[in-house]
Amino acid sequence: MSDLQARIDASTAVLRQVATEFSPAVFASSLAAEDMVLTDLILRNALPIGIFTLDTGRLHAETLAMLDTIATHYGQAISVYRPAPEAVEAYVSAHGLNAFYNSIALRHACCQVRKVEPLNRALQGQRAWITGQRRAQAVTRADLPVHEHDSARGMEKFNPLADWSEADVWNYIRAQGVPYNPLHDQGYPSIGCAPCTRAIEPGEDVRAGRWWWENPDQKECGLHLVDGKLIRIKQVSA
Repeated sequence: MSDLQARIDASTAVLRQVATEFSPAVFASSLAAEDMVLTDLILRNALPIGIFTLDTGRLHAETLAMLDTIATHYGQAISVYRPAPEAVEAYVSAHGLNAFYNSIALRHACCQVRKVEPLNRALQGQRAWITGQRRAQAVTRADLPVHEHDSARGMEKFNPLADWSEADVWNYIRAQGVPYNPLHDQGYPSIGCAPCTRAIEPGEDVRAGRWWWENPDQKECGLHLVDGKLIRIKQVSA
């Protein structure tokens, strides 16, 4: 058995465990490459796990187009959650449309409005949620466990691809014919909101294009923060 097949089997086992032991559960997809792998594993195995994404209002057109691509390829649409219009208007009125460039606090505030609040809404009533995070993606994720307790939301959180490499992700996508965001072919290994994401240069870290004006150890959007601080929780036994 290849290393990749072993990882596929392990990740699928985690997803099956979530579906059977932690229902109802949902997968929060950013529509990027890792998340397309998980989307494929969930739908290919017909697992009873909901899939949703966050439309922040500032996504690339290519990212939004993935919604139709998924529906066409898999014959199943995923749910979309959007920020509260009044909250976006209040932020823009108080600080300006692109105030997130001015300070980390204002960037976190923008992410709170456009990502965190819609995420919390999407997770209401769920026992567990799933992400496509990987340890190799960033220094802030170096000790990412497969299973952790999200104390801020009082639920379990699973990262089935935690030990996958970038090569694993792309080898799976190519082998299985999984659709992916075309921005990945244009130098975007990590994709977020359009004004906060740039293509990277050869040799740069895969997350260098995200919030490129900030230090690497500050590059989290708030979805995985508790009380404004990045936390890592000891792995929970499966």
